[in-house]
Amino acid sequence: MSQAATSDAAGPAPPAAKLPLLTLTALVVGSMVGAGVFSLPGRFAEETGVAGALIAWAIAGTGMLMLAFVFQSLAVRRPDLDAGVYAYAKAGFGEYLGFFAAFGYWASTCVGNVTYWVLIMSTVGSIWPELGDGDTALAVVLSSIGLWAFFWTIRRGVKEATAINKAVTVAKLVPIVIFVVLALVHFRPSVFAGNFGGADHTGSLFSQVRGTMLATVFVFLGVEGASVYSRHARRRSDVGRATVLGFLSVFALFASVTIVSYGIMPMAEIAGLRQPSVAGVLESAVGTWGRVFISVGLIVSVLGAYLAWTLMAAEVLLVAAKDDDMPRFLRRANAVDVPVPALLMTSLLTQVVLIATSFSDDAFTFALNLTSALSLIPYLLAAAFAVRLGARDDPRTEGGRTSRRELAVGVAATLYTAFLLYAAGPKFLLVSFVLYAPATALFVMARREQGRRLFSPGELVVLAVSVAGAVLGVVALAAGWISL
Repeated sequence: MSQAATSDAAGPAPPAAKLPLLTLTALVVGSMVGAGVFSLPGRFAEETGVAGALIAWAIAGTGMLMLAFVFQSLAVRRPDLDAGVYAYAKAGFGEYLGFFAAFGYWASTCVGNVTYWVLIMSTVGSIWPELGDGDTALAVVLSSIGLWAFFWTIRRGVKEATAINKAVTVAKLVPIVIFVVLALVHFRPSVFAGNFGGADHTGSLFSQVRGTMLATVFVFLGVEGASVYSRHARRRSDVGRATVLGFLSVFALFASVTIVSYGIMPMAEIAGLRQPSVAGVLESAVGTWGRVFISVGLIVSVLGAYLAWTLMAAEVLLVAAKDDDMPRFLRRANAVDVPVPALLMTSLLTQVVLIATSFSDDAFTFALNLTSALSLIPYLLAAAFAVRLGARDDPRTEGGRTSRRELAVGVAATLYTAFLLYAAGPKFLLVSFVLYAPATALFVMARREQGRRLFSPGELVVLAVSVAGAVLGVVALAAGWISL
């Protein structure tokens, strides 16, 4: 990294705050346990029954565990790379694809943050009808107030924000664990058996499983949380440990929430529940207090996840700018190590998407699926980098050449993410290109600041593909072939 990349206009960058294993693990758990877990029963019941859900979680759990192992291995093998997903894509496939990984990961967090505000407002909307499903004008205004309140809180520093996140992570796990326990107490085997085969769905079992894939991606987003904060880790080995520990904890929780719900209500009734569907399931089991209990827990959970995701988004922009892949103004950090310009850009894009999704027929589902689709390309590039690292010697790799086990894990993670792209279908990929292509302006700005050639021949090919995809996406939206 150049000297220019280690400082900003205000002078030398402040030293990074050092985070222990527990805090890194809390960042992973806090990133994954957010809005998604509270929507799981309804999302799964819309697509499949118990059998399909078990298969889906087996596939998702195995695939995401492979990704977790990839991030664990890369954190140890390439300790020179910071910011995880972005850094691995750049090291493996060049600056332009690295830029796309950074932008895609950042944009996915911004869109994901919108789902949090929508779900909070939808939850409160059950007692305050003016908020509707979280997409009314009043809901957007209140969400915007919360968004900017968090901006000012995070500006105070990484240590303060992560300390809040650690406390909130513990608090938000409590209602989810209690939900699973209460659901088991009120579990009805006859209802569970009736939901087993997914009789309400006419598609094949494969199509049912495929329909759940984006939902599983969304709830697992954040598995790379410790990797993103690798520059803040007290010990480099803690990055991988936190990734695997965090993943295994939330996987058990997510699968349990989904499966036990099938023993409370018929599948068709679960599918028809207002989001958050976990609240409706618990209300069916224990009464009105169950919905209130889950609603309070959801608000705490979502606000904690919003904090963690906003921190990670700003961190990616900061490191990309320090590596000269984003404009220089994004390098700046204040006296307490917070990248304020990057944080401001994150809040601005979240605000824009928040307003835009209010025009969608189903703002929550659309934002959730778009978040998943945007994250898939960065994940795919990171997994492919692990394969590339194992296929050839690299003097920068610590501990010698990657083992056969690590290579096999990289191949499995690559195949899994490629399958997810297929499962996403063309709609969300095209909409993703609509966001990716214009973002190239930031890449061009960075190259001009350095007085470099804008694109290499290979990068021009990538540019052409992204622009073609964006044009096709705009045409499809305008013609009504796809809709928000």
